[in-house]
Amino acid sequence: MTVIGITGTIGSGKSTVGRMLAELGCPVIDADVEAHRSYGKGTRAYRQIVADFGPGILDASGRIDRKMLGPIVFADPAARERLNAIVHPAARRRVMSKLRRLSAQGHEFAAVEATLLIEAGWTDMVDVLWVVAAPVDSVIARLGRDRGQDETEVRSRLSTQLPAQRMMERADDIIYNDGDTGTLRARVEYLWHGLSAV
Repeated sequence: MTVIGITGTIGSGKSTVGRMLAELGCPVIDADVEAHRSYGKGTRAYRQIVADFGPGILDASGRIDRKMLGPIVFADPAARERLNAIVHPAARRRVMSKLRRLSAQGHEFAAVEATLLIEAGWTDMVDVLWVVAAPVDSVIARLGRDRGQDETEVRSRLSTQLPAQRMMERADDIIYNDGDTGTLRARVEYLWHGLSAV
């Protein structure tokens, strides 16, 4: 089974590319969703995170509140490293399990969409790496519109991630997302047909 890795900075349009690929018939695993599931209430990762960051990060039902945890880890590189050291291995196990299941079901292709695919050292699980890149102004506008984040918050979060230029240096293919959905779809279809025709 050929595995396509989809990565890029926050707000670059990875999820849109993932949805387009799914519409073309390729199963897509959202690693960020798997990461969130990995520290669901009662899991080993949940217990480790609560022990490390304290009960102040829990909501009224005892679940980890990402709105409480997020500002802590984005403001403190050491805290972010501690969280990643807990979550990345747990999320990787979930993603690998899903890939094995898809392969056993006979799928020729699958995709993994992950913001930290390169930083987490997950490039070994993909055969082809697509990097989605967007101008910073577009990212700021998109996250302001979709998530209510202001420019300062977006720039702060971007500063904690591998720069887009460094990601593009590792890419097999680059998907430029300048806000034109039609052009984006055409690029995804072109890359997909190039792979699936081999």
